Amino acid sequence: MDKAHSGDDVVLSLDEVFALSKSVLVAAGLTEAQAAPLARVLTEGQRDECHSHGLFRLPGCVQTIHHPRFNRDAVPDVTDTTAAVTRVDAQFGFSLPALEAAMPRFVEKARAIGISVLAINNCFHITALWPEIERLTAQGLVAIAMTPSHSWVAPAGGTKGALGTNPIAFGWPREGQEPYVFDFATSAIARGDISLHKMAGKPLKEGWAFDADGNPTTSAAAALEGAMLTFGGHKGSALSTMIELLAGPLIADMTSLESMDFDDGLKAAPCHGEILIAFDPAILGGGSRDNQASSERLFSAIADQGARLPSTRRYAARARSLANGVHVPRHLYEQIMALPRAG
Repeated sequence: MDKAHSGDDVVLSLDEVFALSKSVLVAAGLTEAQAAPLARVLTEGQRDECHSHGLFRLPGCVQTIHHPRFNRDAVPDVTDTTAAVTRVDAQFGFSLPALEAAMPRFVEKARAIGISVLAINNCFHITALWPEIERLTAQGLVAIAMTPSHSWVAPAGGTKGALGTNPIAFGWPREGQEPYVFDFATSAIARGDISLHKMAGKPLKEGWAFDADGNPTTSAAAALEGAMLTFGGHKGSALSTMIELLAGPLIADMTSLESMDFDDGLKAAPCHGEILIAFDPAILGGGSRDNQASSERLFSAIADQGARLPSTRRYAARARSLANGVHVPRHLYEQIMALPRAG
């Protein structure tokens, strides 16, 4: 595979990123139906220069596929629970095939009654949430998604992991413009970004992590063996706990503590549940006020004073990647090329 090189990077087209990702996932044992949605979201992460959620995740996907409790032949089981609620059992496969299986009913219910809730159970989750949110905003829906992870994060006032990185994502559709979307971990830094700091030999900021003995540390390696902190002190800790409850016990799935126990030290992707909520503004905002005009006034009030709306950086990166391809660090490219690939 003779690819263009730029400094220490290898330049790939988006089609090449997708094909490479899917080939590695299929060679690891996934069916085409499981591999394709995961490869697509990894490609989207690389496209938007969210490096900790792009090809960087592919070796971890392979490691997860080899987890003894991962089901390579999983076929998601979708259940209509109520007029507003849909459940899908991922059968201990990845979350994205389960989401795809349930998406038509999930969207249909939001359009029918104004709100729809999707509970995904028994899923290994390894990707960002914003691609899921953007699929819903593309349908004109307002959306929220959240999920626990492994108990790598200490609560405010503690030093030992009890919470997950626990990301939450939100999206608001905008007419004729990219949607307003945010997606962030409730930890002070995403777990994948700590790994990137370790690979680059970069220190962490103070207040991000503890080492295994409960001492504050700026060492990425020590942080990976210790515990991370939430952002915003007690506020981030409370928000993280809310996500644990909504995406865990509420939908009869595992907390981050239980996910860590389930992993049994094998360091695969977290296995737990995910909850998504979709709202139809055409129904909920069907009164006398123009919900688009109100929201655009708010966005303008933010942007016109020089403040950045979430996802602005990603959208600019997306435009660059669509025009010029993506830059992959050579060491990561060589690591991936050393993995088995389907013919």
